[in-house]
Amino acid sequence: MRPLAGLPSQGIRGLFFDIDDTLTTEGRLTSLAYSALERWKEAGRISVAVTGRPAGWCDHIARMWPVDAVVGENGAFYFCYDAKARLLEKRFLQDDATRAANRARLASIGAGILAAVPGCALASDQHYRETDLAIDFCEDVPALPLSEAGRIADLMRAEGLTAKISSIHVNGWFGEYDKLGMAKTLASERFGTDLDQTREQFAYAGDSPNDSPMFAYFPSSVGVANVRRFETLLDPPPAFVTSAEAGAGFAELVDHLMGR
Repeated sequence: MRPLAGLPSQGIRGLFFDIDDTLTTEGRLTSLAYSALERWKEAGRISVAVTGRPAGWCDHIARMWPVDAVVGENGAFYFCYDAKARLLEKRFLQDDATRAANRARLASIGAGILAAVPGCALASDQHYRETDLAIDFCEDVPALPLSEAGRIADLMRAEGLTAKISSIHVNGWFGEYDKLGMAKTLASERFGTDLDQTREQFAYAGDSPNDSPMFAYFPSSVGVANVRRFETLLDPPPAFVTSAEAGAGFAELVDHLMGR
């Protein structure tokens, strides 16, 4: 991972970014990070949150934050808000019936994981999720070792789930989708661009293993400094890294891209 100073800032017109521990700091959205996001959007550049957080949170984010759209639950959907029409537009990969059937199966799998891994818990935002199972290993419970997060992921995979480790949760879902796939769909359907042809015009910021598909895809991939916590689990790591952690690192990236 190279220092952020080595990232060319010219020609970047859009920023995809993770939320937890990338935009936020210790679970809070700071004025420093939010102001940076506002500056970016007010400059007329594309802004997309890409997160493992649930549909319920993404509804709020799409409506209230200075973003063009939000990709949620690790690529299960995107939401975007049409302010003129006062309409939240939702694009899910799976239909209503499939999501309902999968939620019942996920609940059973979750119960088994809680019994098998002492100290973990269902994520506090599980009730707001449409498509996945989120197991908390360090957000609202005393932090478990990363080896236990890996064990949770292995248990999910044994049940046929795709599993990814974030900075706070282990997420599992039925299907092969990820953050990158839905980012491509969003770019095509809402921005009229083929990311395979224009990826050099976008940057991505993240901090954990579930960001690896995005780190691999975007030449201008950036980890905030706390990404080093997961260095041995990143395949691949981001191309660049900020000097500051979390929200301060996000603000550092925005300032760099805007030539401040």
